[in-house]
Amino acid sequence: MIYSLNVLLVVVRVSLSGAILDVNYYKKSCPEVEDIISTIVRNATVYDRQVPARILRMFFHDCFLRGCDASVLLDSTPDHKAEKDGLANLSLAGYYVIDDAKTHLEQTCPGTVSCADILAIAARDSVVRSGGPSWKVLKGRKDGRISIAEDTKYLPTFYSNTSQLIQSFSEKGLSVKDLVALSGAHTLGFSHCESFEHRLRNFSSAHDTDPTLDPQFAAELKGKCAKPNTDPNAGEYLDSSSRVFDNNYYKRVVGGKGIFESDQTLMGDYRTRWRVETFAKFEGLFFIEFARAMVRLGNVGVVENGEVRANCRFVN
Repeated sequence: MIYSLNVLLVVVRVSLSGAILDVNYYKKSCPEVEDIISTIVRNATVYDRQVPARILRMFFHDCFLRGCDASVLLDSTPDHKAEKDGLANLSLAGYYVIDDAKTHLEQTCPGTVSCADILAIAARDSVVRSGGPSWKVLKGRKDGRISIAEDTKYLPTFYSNTSQLIQSFSEKGLSVKDLVALSGAHTLGFSHCESFEHRLRNFSSAHDTDPTLDPQFAAELKGKCAKPNTDPNAGEYLDSSSRVFDNNYYKRVVGGKGIFESDQTLMGDYRTRWRVETFAKFEGLFFIEFARAMVRLGNVGVVENGEVRANCRFVN
């Protein structure tokens, strides 16, 4: 079943920038925009089942730095290193999906649709393509001209604890509820061992293995991330139905099977634990809150005086 969340306020003023976003922003200038992007995402997903997880993660990494301005899409130059080449973003993939959508849109309605809006719509379509909820994407973002690799150090990490996560989200105007709901994006995707193997061996002076991990699950992960000859492609899916958008992620966190510290820490804090448990029981509620949180995330740092790039990899 696909859940749909209709945004009641069609026009929203974004306080961080004064920009106005509107569901119907391209109604006259490029009415085919959503159909074109949906088709691109669908075709890419048929080719590569990891595309939804990759696009969703890309959208989060874009919005969480300079705001939703497509700065993550800019290529580095010989004398400047852009966000996509920052340490935290080296594992991002799927840029070609956005490039493909931009190419088609430039042919249909040139100079009209921003790369930032393409990424926002593609993120929504990635969730829907995986069986998750739908929502009306507010549009009208402009593309930023600044992208700095060093800024990626400000992204939340796999090692972040709940207090750090709450603070990081709060700085973006996002609530604790948004944090827990958006963490559910980890229902999609895969992680290589390097992102969580520190939890499996020599975790602390008191514990060889992270005590918040289910012991049997920890043993399974140790087998997959065997040392010293670890396969560079070895790792674990973020939940047991990693290509389906559902609430299985929360069920795993409740059972001590969160892959990242930043996942499992949500069960150790009273501010987040009850929300995790609630989403684990009620998938429909999770879908509603995830859709609402994605709308709020898409409002972060919207650029008012940017541009509409002709190529998402370069400023005009």
